[in-house]
Amino acid sequence: METIFRHDSYAARCDATVVSADAGGVTLDRTVCYPTGGGQPGDTGVLRHGGDEVRIIDTIKGDGPDTAIHVLEPGAAAPPPGTPVVVELDWDRRFALMRMHTCLHLLCAVVPGAVTGGQIGTDKSRLDFNVPSGSLDKDELTAALNRLVDGDHAVRYRWIDDAELDANPDLVRTMSVKPPTGTGKVRLVEIDGVDLQPCGGTHVARTGEIGRVEVVKIENKGKQNRRVVVALAT
Repeated sequence: METIFRHDSYAARCDATVVSADAGGVTLDRTVCYPTGGGQPGDTGVLRHGGDEVRIIDTIKGDGPDTAIHVLEPGAAAPPPGTPVVVELDWDRRFALMRMHTCLHLLCAVVPGAVTGGQIGTDKSRLDFNVPSGSLDKDELTAALNRLVDGDHAVRYRWIDDAELDANPDLVRTMSVKPPTGTGKVRLVEIDGVDLQPCGGTHVARTGEIGRVEVVKIENKGKQNRRVVVALAT
C-alpha cells in the first residue's frame, strides 16, 4: 500500500483502488488516511465510488507494516475489490491532530525526561514524563512552548535505516511506543534546531501553524511520572 500521509501530511484526498473488503473494513492500494498508532487516532472521512458515498469512521492498522484498514460506518456496503474509489479526509480534524502532534514534539524538547505514555486529541493532548515531582511548572512550560511556536521552525522528514536507529538509541524519547520499524527504514521528524526523533505520525510544516497553546494541567501519575496536558488556545 502506498502510504501517502507519510510523505505528504497535507494530502486531503486521493484516487485509489479497492484491494480487499470484508466486515472489518476496506483495504486500498493507496491512501491518505493515517491508521491509529503512536498515540495518534486514525483518520475519518468519506469513501466515494460511482454515485455512492460511505463514511469512514476509523482507520486502523492491518497485518503488514504499511497496511491501513478503512472502517466503514455500520451497515455500509463495502465496494468490491477492483473498484476505483476516492478517499477524502475530514480535513479539519486531521489538521487539528497535526497541530497537536507537532506540539507534543515541542513538549518533548522542553521537558528533560523520557516519555512514558501519551495520547493525541483534536483539542487536548497529553504526554507522561519520567521526571521528579515538582520539577515542572505550567506557566513556564506554556511560555517555552509558545516561544517555539512563535519561532516558526521548519518541520522536515528524513529517513534512516533500522541499523542507524539501533546505533543511535538516544533518538528514541518514548519508553512506551516502539518507533515504526520493520520496513528497513525509519522516518525521523526534525523540527529545525529544536527536536529530532523517529515518528510515523502526521505533522504541520512549520511550528507557527500550531497556534497558541496552553499547558492546562500537570498531574502526578506515580513516583516519577508526570502527566502534562496541553490544549490548543486558538
